[in-house]
Amino acid sequence: MDFKYDIIVVGGGHAGCEAAHAAAVMGAKTLLITMDMTKLAQMSCNPAMGGIAKGQIVREIDAMGGMSGIVTDRSMIQFRMLNKSKGPAMWSPRAQCDRQKFTAEWRKVLERTDNLSIWQEQATSLLLEDRKVAGVETAFGTRFYSEAVILTNGTFLNGLMHIGFSKIKGGRSGDQNSTGLSEQLEELGFTVERMKTGTSARIDGRTIDFRKMTEQKGDEEGESFSYLKEDILRLKQKSCFITHTNEEVHEELRKGFEFSPLFTGRIKGRGPRYCPSIEDKVVTFKERDSHQLFIEPEGEDTTEYYINGFSSSLPLGIQLKALRKVKGLECVQMFRPGYAIEYDFFQPTQLKHSLETKKIRNLFFAGQINGTTGYEEAAAQGFMAGINSVMKIRNKDPFILGRDESYIGVLIDDLVTKGVDEPYRMFTSRAEYRILLRQDNADERLTRKAFEIGTAKMERVQYLEEKERLVKEVVDFLTVSSVNPEDVNQFLEKAGTNKINQKVKAITIASRPQVEIRALLNEINGGKNLLAAKSPRFREISESAEIKIKYEGYIQREKIVADKIKRLDSLKIPLDLDFSELVSISTEGRQKLNRIKPENIGQAGRISGVSPSDINILLMYLGR
Repeated sequence: MDFKYDIIVVGGGHAGCEAAHAAAVMGAKTLLITMDMTKLAQMSCNPAMGGIAKGQIVREIDAMGGMSGIVTDRSMIQFRMLNKSKGPAMWSPRAQCDRQKFTAEWRKVLERTDNLSIWQEQATSLLLEDRKVAGVETAFGTRFYSEAVILTNGTFLNGLMHIGFSKIKGGRSGDQNSTGLSEQLEELGFTVERMKTGTSARIDGRTIDFRKMTEQKGDEEGESFSYLKEDILRLKQKSCFITHTNEEVHEELRKGFEFSPLFTGRIKGRGPRYCPSIEDKVVTFKERDSHQLFIEPEGEDTTEYYINGFSSSLPLGIQLKALRKVKGLECVQMFRPGYAIEYDFFQPTQLKHSLETKKIRNLFFAGQINGTTGYEEAAAQGFMAGINSVMKIRNKDPFILGRDESYIGVLIDDLVTKGVDEPYRMFTSRAEYRILLRQDNADERLTRKAFEIGTAKMERVQYLEEKERLVKEVVDFLTVSSVNPEDVNQFLEKAGTNKINQKVKAITIASRPQVEIRALLNEINGGKNLLAAKSPRFREISESAEIKIKYEGYIQREKIVADKIKRLDSLKIPLDLDFSELVSISTEGRQKLNRIKPENIGQAGRISGVSPSDINILLMYLGR
């Protein structure tokens, strides 16, 4: 057995799997060290991928050759496109997955990836040479050497689980925690802090009265996450169900507040504001007498269900009594209770945009140890860390995505520029250029870039080129085709839009918000044949063409704004600049600039506490 590698990835969660796969695909000899090979990319919380903004991230990973989208398609038991009632910038894909199949598919992917080896053991310390990482040592004293190391330890670093006043050391239910690394990194000068997250009880579907709940089915037209659309396994599709808490539920929960580790100060870590525990909701939103709950299936052939919206660390008895006051859960039985978990993380301002640490060369952090929450955010960081670790050891420039290029770019820039004071979760509102960063065009934005660095194969480029050609054909057809009133007025009236009085170009009809292009093509001579020629991609092609036609003005306007802002990112700041010498800059500005060490003016301007006047002074100092 060989103990020398190019890249070592520590941790087999979503970040670790994407990191190891990306590095190996780029040709680096890679080792993934995980504590349990049967739980690769485990869905520790709800069994779903995607959602608002998160779905865009998965599409971006897929567009660049990552595997989260394909694995999701292979394990999907429900697909929904969220926010379809809003503009396309807000559309977000989401899939319910079979938890066990998701993990099994990831293992298949990794075991079939060239240049990738897996080792099952706990990594306890880093091997260092002159402030540069040289490998890792495991609990049994095994030493693996490498040119770069990526830490993706998730919630395992000194993880501590809470159920009432009971505390158990662990990274998640059933798994031990990881020790040694946090202590070593703190000694090396890293800022180590604590965060908290939690999960809901898992319940037995045989004890749920679904008749009392609202059924939520998936989209009738099957869809997928991956642009390749070739790896969808049509598993048995299952519905989710919606129910609500009530005042009786809240009263039962309040009875347990005196035993709550959250309210009694036993939990020190900061929890997620946008995904609070049910007891937190009851306190924070006192005026509300009801909270929505989603009952989500864990797989196609299991009776296990997840309660989305009922995360809790209250004692088991309180959780069960409260649940049995929920409509449809009056006789519910648990498989396991909900719990909270505290864990170590590192302020991400200690990282470069490549996700390499500023204190130790060739050491990269990715995932929840950077203060994020969510599978998708973790996978994105892992994918980028995998790429940049390879770029670093090959002495190439890092692969950095801008805020106008991807949600991944927004995510990483937010982390390293602003830091976090609670678990970071991606939202569409965090992106200034939402119209540019749609879920439908991630391939157009990123696939060619990924092909150049070696993560996307030619197959993806060819698939993209075919899509662009077919979309252009649809747009060109509508641009040159004319329609008469007698041909389309009945259709227009049915669509709820004004009739026409004279012959017009079809493109003017297609630009109306009430008109769906697929339906319009069926009314135009030659349109049906055009649609038939696009099968089986006609839905993807027509949607893309529709967005380009209807939103072209908005898209171009946003590109102009993005280009102006981007110029500031091209103005580099010397790495050795001591901001404390620039006395005209505010005290807070100097302190923040010295701590974060921004690489360019654009990044400096996004740091909280750095004012526009501070930036003007900095520009003058740099001769601008």
